[in-house]
Amino acid sequence: MNSPNPPITVDTHPVDASLITYTNIIYALHALSVFIGLTTFATIIGSFVWGLPSIVAVIMNYVRRSATRGTFLASHFRWQIRTFWFAVLWSIIIWAVSLPLMLVLIGFPLFIVSHYALAIWIVYRVARGWLALRDGRPMYV
Repeated sequence: MNSPNPPITVDTHPVDASLITYTNIIYALHALSVFIGLTTFATIIGSFVWGLPSIVAVIMNYVRRSATRGTFLASHFRWQIRTFWFAVLWSIIIWAVSLPLMLVLIGFPLFIVSHYALAIWIVYRVARGWLALRDGRPMYV
């Protein structure tokens, strides 16, 4: 019997060791942003979206993205880029929804709870991606 979902295959082109190191550096920069958010007056979201380490990391993603095509690292680059841009998007949405609702006071708890949820999501994405890279696994599989 055929399964309705075919198995996902990943190209197994050889990966340059320097690209793996490069990808580790990008994860480290994102983790540094999270650490800065945890240990300073900045928030995880503020330091991740507006902090220099994450901005440098996403620029690094775009600079070397073409070099990862056909390797398992392409999925990591996509994961990192999407983590950054979805964090930006959700942060904007949280602000846009919470600000008007602050007039009726429900916006304050909504703002706080939403930002905590987004911060947990960011930590999860950075940790899950970095652990998969450590194990030599692609993302989305």
